[in-house]
Amino acid sequence: MNSKGKIAVITGATGGIGFEVAKRLGNDGYTVILNGIQDDVGAQRVEDLTAEGITAAYYGFDVTDEKAVTENIQAIGEKYGKIDVLVNNAGGLGGRSRFEEMTTEFYRFVMALNLDSVFFASRAAIPFLKKGENATIINYTSNAGWNAGGPGAGVYGTSKAGVHAITRALAKDLAEYGIRVNAVSPGTIDTPFHAQIKSTKPEVFASWKNNILLGRLGQPEEVASVVSFLASKDASFITAETIQIGGGQALGI
Repeated sequence: MNSKGKIAVITGATGGIGFEVAKRLGNDGYTVILNGIQDDVGAQRVEDLTAEGITAAYYGFDVTDEKAVTENIQAIGEKYGKIDVLVNNAGGLGGRSRFEEMTTEFYRFVMALNLDSVFFASRAAIPFLKKGENATIINYTSNAGWNAGGPGAGVYGTSKAGVHAITRALAKDLAEYGIRVNAVSPGTIDTPFHAQIKSTKPEVFASWKNNILLGRLGQPEEVASVVSFLASKDASFITAETIQIGGGQALGI
């Protein structure tokens, strides 16, 4: 894919799926701008990508901090003159809490991490996406956005349902500028996201594949390849869609 001179910004890109997305888009020819909150890890990731011949840079900021997001996205857009792809990869479970004992602080944190972050980054990037080529935003939702999540993950599910809706709303809003907006919905992907349960309850972790039609967990590269497709001209007539990357997990066998 010839993406020479194209700029991709990936939030939460210092590990897991985000880093694989950065690597894949870098190999597609993009200059990749990684975001994270661990500056030492970010610097190392840029070194790793540079060693592979990828042009990369790192901007450290918290995606829940409106001022920091706005200032950094603007700085990126002004430095490179445009943004072609924004991947709103940052997000997470944030912990587990049932609604009865849930603090307002926890509720607001999870909503900020998964939904506010998409709004802040997208809003700041839109003026620069308007200058981009085949410009696109790619968000991350989850099965939890449909099934409301497992025990204690109800607010995570609520936030991801919001991502599903804002993806479609942004697609409506930006269609007149030729900017496409889609989402991916990864199933159970073998990343550090699941490291705790993998180490403390390996039998539970191993059992998860029993709920997946293809009988295995996904790999970060399998998400990155779909993000790569959605960013490409091959997906030029796709907008307002959510692609499940879960090996059939959404069917709930």
